[in-house]
Amino acid sequence: MGVAELYLAYAVTFGFFENPEQIISVARVLGTGAINFLAAFALMPLVIKLLNSWRFAKNIRNDGLTPIYSSLHLKKAGTPVGGGILVWGTVVILAILFWIPAVLYPSNPTLTLNFLTRPQTLLPIGALLAAALVGLADDYFNVRGYGPKGGGLRMWHRIILYTVVAGFGAWWFFYKLEWSLIHVPGVGDFEIGWWYIPLFIFVIVSTAFSVNEADGLDGLAGGILLFCYGAFAAYAFHIGRVELAMFCAAIVGSLLAFLWFNVYPAKFFMGDTGAMSLGTTLGVMAMLTNTALVLPIIAFPLVVESLSVIIQLLSKRFLGRKIFRSTPLHHHFEALGWPETQVTMRFWIVAAVSAGLGLVIALLGKGA
Repeated sequence: MGVAELYLAYAVTFGFFENPEQIISVARVLGTGAINFLAAFALMPLVIKLLNSWRFAKNIRNDGLTPIYSSLHLKKAGTPVGGGILVWGTVVILAILFWIPAVLYPSNPTLTLNFLTRPQTLLPIGALLAAALVGLADDYFNVRGYGPKGGGLRMWHRIILYTVVAGFGAWWFFYKLEWSLIHVPGVGDFEIGWWYIPLFIFVIVSTAFSVNEADGLDGLAGGILLFCYGAFAAYAFHIGRVELAMFCAAIVGSLLAFLWFNVYPAKFFMGDTGAMSLGTTLGVMAMLTNTALVLPIIAFPLVVESLSVIIQLLSKRFLGRKIFRSTPLHHHFEALGWPETQVTMRFWIVAAVSAGLGLVIALLGKGA
């Protein structure tokens, strides 16, 4: 008996897992995350060099409309943007590379790292890629000074484009998969019929733009997403969707490598190509696992970020004054004098707690 067989026997004997297949599944999930981390980490310096050579750099608006934000972030002008391309790029490329051996040698698929399957991951990977390409185009327009005031696509253009992406996903779920149930944790499933379509679109679009709002400090969005996808990886594994858990683990691995270079002082920024794609996919994950009502808890910092913007706009519109010094909320804390790293790490702490709490609610609310 070899070392691997001894380890499997030991783990099963002492009750860590019910059978060797579970251990193999855990190894597939953790192995996928580790390989994606190593691949992304190895490619990061090349991506940074390419972004610098292409002058794909951040423009900081200084037109007097956002004086607090501009004063806090002018020093970041010229930092490469679009680094999120390697997060989703690594996941997509390795998904294809892992899929090829599974096709060539289908006799023992459990021993492969393939997580590209039609029932579980084809849709989220497609959503990741589609939203990433739209975000990359917006980043390009912004960097090159195209669009209104050189700021890239207008907000309503972006909303329309991401609504189209979300609308396709809603159509696929409702008409192709015939999904129309919404799960209320601890209560049960409820049939909502065609209302599933607008709910799906709302979840996807709101999550995407919430991540985009959080992408304002070095390492902020990446750290929050790390905990969110970690929670969904655990939940997907619990409900028996191993390939979906592997997909989340792949994103976690790539995000860890991204954060190595994105923490203060950032070597590059995520950009819309990263924030919007990962936000879109996070929403898809919630719908795939029927945890849409738990998503606001798992991603609580993202909800707070978006709410701060909405509250600020409403207050200025109807009360004629600002509630926060600057929005999204992380800029408010910066304006109060908190160091950027302190804001980021405190948001990470909140993200870790909320993701853990949301996971507990999802697990307990699922029932037996």
